[in-house]
Amino acid sequence: MIREGALVLADGSIFEGELIGAERPVATGEVVFNTVLSGYQEVITDPSYAGQIITFTTPHIGNYGVNAADFESRGTFCRGIVVRELARRHSNHRADSSLDAMLHEHDVPGIAGIDTRRLTRLLRDTGAMPGAFGSVDEGDLRQAANAEPGTDGIDLVAQVTVGAGYTVTALDPDSTTRIVAVDYGMKRNIAVNLSRYGTVEVVPASTSAAEILARRPNGVFLSNGPGDPAMVPYAVETIGGLLGNVPIFGICLGHQLLGRAIGAGTVKLPFGHHGGNHPVKNLSSGRIEITSQNHNFAVDPDSLAGRATMTHVNLNDGVCEGLQVDGELAFSVQHHPEANPGPHDSHYLFDQFADMMRSAGVAAGSR
Repeated sequence: MIREGALVLADGSIFEGELIGAERPVATGEVVFNTVLSGYQEVITDPSYAGQIITFTTPHIGNYGVNAADFESRGTFCRGIVVRELARRHSNHRADSSLDAMLHEHDVPGIAGIDTRRLTRLLRDTGAMPGAFGSVDEGDLRQAANAEPGTDGIDLVAQVTVGAGYTVTALDPDSTTRIVAVDYGMKRNIAVNLSRYGTVEVVPASTSAAEILARRPNGVFLSNGPGDPAMVPYAVETIGGLLGNVPIFGICLGHQLLGRAIGAGTVKLPFGHHGGNHPVKNLSSGRIEITSQNHNFAVDPDSLAGRATMTHVNLNDGVCEGLQVDGELAFSVQHHPEANPGPHDSHYLFDQFADMMRSAGVAAGSR
């Protein structure tokens, strides 16, 4: 049975469509768009989308179904999805179920039949904004959209981090390397990649520097996560206590938090970077990498002087995509080298982290 509904943005824009997924009278969140051509399951299960409604610009979503292996977290944290057309039938030998069934199972509402081209152009011109969709009348949806706070000024990390730590065993049974990964909303595939280099101990975002260093790690990883880095001061304090004591590698929100820990500033982008095809230049090698991105905030490059060197830049808009802390074994990138299903152009950064841990170990052993 068709469930008619509408999406209303805070500026009053109205989009009529057909409700899909979990049944809910009203769903609210900050509306953003993502340009990936595939990997919709990984996007929906990425904790970095907490507080947001995801608009997929690709017009046909769900054609290859979903499966348990491709979940990027323990569940879903986004507020809903918006699509042009949901595939009524999926076809893939790896599929366990349909996308619509997954949305129902994990309580994710959605709306289809939306002119996503018009919606994306609107968000690109005016910026990400609060919105609401559902089956109630348009006046109630407009009121709900105006009441939605968005992602500014909210600690979303506390909503997505693990309640208790866990360990991912090293792929090499002879490895003695220990990595502590701080979970600000960490994707599953990050732990998989890190386990190639050693045993990974995942800890909650509230873990202190003293508690982390007491585990005697060879390196510390700062994960991706949702929201405003200015709202996670406890993480900044922890990172400040780690600098100079252990090699550090950060991704996405971890990159922004490392920047704030050294005194740099962060800014909110108009509509963020959400997609799998962003060109990023490695300023050291000159190599252009196609990258996966998902963030609304970024490190202010003008605030890095005397603190860190910018190592990567987004070729679309000049956003800082990487930094190396001056005089420290600490670096980070804004994009996702672990991206699943891809691209994998930046995967070398994990090897760079491993080399940093190895060199730090050699230096410690020579003293």
